[in-house]
Amino acid sequence: MDAHSLRHLSRQLVRQLGMLHNQCGAMALTPVQAHCLIELEQENATVNEMAVRLRVDKSNASRTLACLQNQGLVGATPHPDDKRSQIFQLTADGRTKLEALHQQLNAEVSEWLKQLDTDEICQLETSLTRYSKAIEAAANQSNYEIRPLTPLDNAAIAAVIRRVSAEYGLTADKGYGVADPTLDSMSEVYQPAGSAYWVIEHQHRILGGGGIAPLSGEEGVCELQKMYFLPELRGRGLARRLAVQALKEARQLGYRACYLETTANLTEAIGLYRSLGFVHISHAMGNTGHDACEIRMLKTF
Repeated sequence: MDAHSLRHLSRQLVRQLGMLHNQCGAMALTPVQAHCLIELEQENATVNEMAVRLRVDKSNASRTLACLQNQGLVGATPHPDDKRSQIFQLTADGRTKLEALHQQLNAEVSEWLKQLDTDEICQLETSLTRYSKAIEAAANQSNYEIRPLTPLDNAAIAAVIRRVSAEYGLTADKGYGVADPTLDSMSEVYQPAGSAYWVIEHQHRILGGGGIAPLSGEEGVCELQKMYFLPELRGRGLARRLAVQALKEARQLGYRACYLETTANLTEAIGLYRSLGFVHISHAMGNTGHDACEIRMLKTF
């Protein structure tokens, strides 16, 4: 699916879900008002906080809350730390109205789900969750560039790998990747066909990187290699974005599977690999030279 097709499908869903209507379901509430009530059900909020949650401007959030307050569905109390601000919460009538809305819409969606088998519902949940996270991650990645490694990046990426390795106790004497003799000349290592390496740059600084290369001794299998990211880069979804780019490149290069080795110290990385479809395998593949990595994972294409 490309961007054009996804946008078309999204437009269809917006229309089918009634998000262009003046009211939400059979209730005298606009979709924005309904979303506002649902947010207040989760946690009370100021105008500014509601604007952030709904991804709307402050004036839109203010008008919506004022309208709900006029209907008696929302109340407000002075903010204890800022007398110019108010904290909004649901009234008893607001909770009653929202419960009726939940019941109506849940019944409607339940009818839709009857059209899907159990495995399709599970797949839908996974895909929608991943899509939502992708949208969130993209918003946090502006001004971060993922680009191919160049010779000018060698010293910087080697420094990143050494720093992250030290952070997790992956010392050279234990046989981890930081001991590789080619660590200071990685642009040469990833020049041959079937190999690729990317770095993540922000404000002219290299903050992380990762790549793929043929797995020695295994025909048609590549290895995901040297995925290292500084602490300031983490939490933005950039490690996943780089890994996805590497996997797409592996498919285009004709690999049938991607293998990796890691260690239990790297819990965040293991979670990332699982989310990408890597599964644990009991035996080592190929000849990586990293016998200290006790966790092996594989993703087939």
